[in-house]
Amino acid sequence: MCCLEGNMADFEQKILNNLRRGDENSLRELFELYYKPLCLFALKFVDSIEQAEDIVQDTFINFWNSRSYNNIHSNIKAYLFSAVRNNALYAIRKESKFRFEEIDNHVQSLIEDELPEDELKNLKELLFKQIEQLPPKGREIFKAIVFENMKYREVAELYGISVNTVKTQYSRSLSKLREFLDVLILLFLP
Repeated sequence: MCCLEGNMADFEQKILNNLRRGDENSLRELFELYYKPLCLFALKFVDSIEQAEDIVQDTFINFWNSRSYNNIHSNIKAYLFSAVRNNALYAIRKESKFRFEEIDNHVQSLIEDELPEDELKNLKELLFKQIEQLPPKGREIFKAIVFENMKYREVAELYGISVNTVKTQYSRSLSKLREFLDVLILLFLP
């Protein structure tokens, strides 16, 4: 398709020049060339093909709408892969924050609706004790992400482990805390 006319660097430069002139067909060419490889790459970070496809599509939309191509002087491929990685990590982080906020909201609603002040304090203490009961590595990863607002990549670098290991440990910690909350909620039901 594209590379028959010349080498990849020449092709990318031609695409960049066309994009700068507002040529949507060049965006379509880029999309057709990189969509599948970018989706496979995004799957390394997220759990579903649908989410990976959404991330890649959003990346292309943002690439076009924000005119990001004006800041690229070469290697569109590297730029797109980097943008997809960043968008995937952002999606993971956003989803993780949502999960923890969901737990926190359960506790808050339980607290506000049903519990006197002293029981509220005890409940919060129980939750923090439960966090301390998590396996050591999972607990440290959980605290780094939730309380220190660290990104998965930062936690992975800090502990010398892969991003996937961080995601797995964090997910397990959240699951254990959810189980604890479910039991706790049952205890306080009328």
